[in-house]
Amino acid sequence: MLNTQVFLCRTRALAFAVVFATALILIACGSSDSDTGSKQLSGDIIIDGSSTVFPITEAVAEEFGILTGGKTRITVGISGTGGGFKKFCAGEIHIQDASRPVKQSEIDLCADSGREFVELPVANDGLSVIVHPTNDFVDCLTIDELHTLWSPEAEGKITRWNQVRDSFPDESVNLYGPGVNSGTFDYFTETVNGEAQASRGDFLASEDDNVLVHSVSNDANGLGYFGYAYYTANAAKLKIVPIDGGDGCIEPTDETINNGTYAPLSRPLLIYIEKNALEQEQVLEFIRYFLGNEARGLISEVGFIPYQDNVYQLAKNKVESRIVGAVFGGDNRQTGTVEEILAASSGE
Repeated sequence: MLNTQVFLCRTRALAFAVVFATALILIACGSSDSDTGSKQLSGDIIIDGSSTVFPITEAVAEEFGILTGGKTRITVGISGTGGGFKKFCAGEIHIQDASRPVKQSEIDLCADSGREFVELPVANDGLSVIVHPTNDFVDCLTIDELHTLWSPEAEGKITRWNQVRDSFPDESVNLYGPGVNSGTFDYFTETVNGEAQASRGDFLASEDDNVLVHSVSNDANGLGYFGYAYYTANAAKLKIVPIDGGDGCIEPTDETINNGTYAPLSRPLLIYIEKNALEQEQVLEFIRYFLGNEARGLISEVGFIPYQDNVYQLAKNKVESRIVGAVFGGDNRQTGTVEEILAASSGE
């Protein structure tokens, strides 16, 4: 694992060619025209977790670093959602990036170490199933067909396309997906197989989504899945597969992800902030910036779908009021739209 110091000067190429587990972002590119009163800030902000959320956090960290004149040292790591929560609950980081909600076991782990957190949704994502661009027979897959491919029972048995659907050719199918520490892996397996972590094991797994992109784009018989932004950044060399969740074949787009019609593979992306860390001025101002208008443009720029203004206002209220606990995950998981869940948890 490498610790790499990356001096970012307003570059925004998604930085998806990340082949290391920790990117140390030291912004020293001068000042910005924006004046948020944060140029006097200094100190460390340590972030880790999801590789899916990483491009958002990296972009926000870069711009925030510019506003602080390079005095705020922001470390953004990629340990996967599960790996990040281990560090978060151990007190090693201030902020946890998560591509799925916190599990009850992780809530308990944090409670055992006396750590409380504020849970915030920051963007919409559509988990995307992709194949090689020369694949001319997969134009849509049902959730049942994904289950046929990815269930634990499929291991060593479902190895050819015509086993998924009779009309598919009698050719091998090669699978690529996130590793077991990934929140994307948890979300996909729970949605498709009915239980998080329930999956066949005979596929190429990587916590680095760029590895998955490279693998499928170089395998005519490949199929994989990862976050929507990694598809949009590499659309020229991949083919996205519409998914039939029961209401017909729906392709993930900004519109279908945002309006919920791309179901059941649409999901919120979240960050978790340690409550006591919010007493550090640089952390609090970073989160305020993360939830502000400029950050929404950055979210769109790196390929994700920002929420409506009222969602971010509700999230800001949670931060300012220090409302702790999980409502998107754990035993207290609530149902409804993101806005409804936030409003209820904020007492509004």
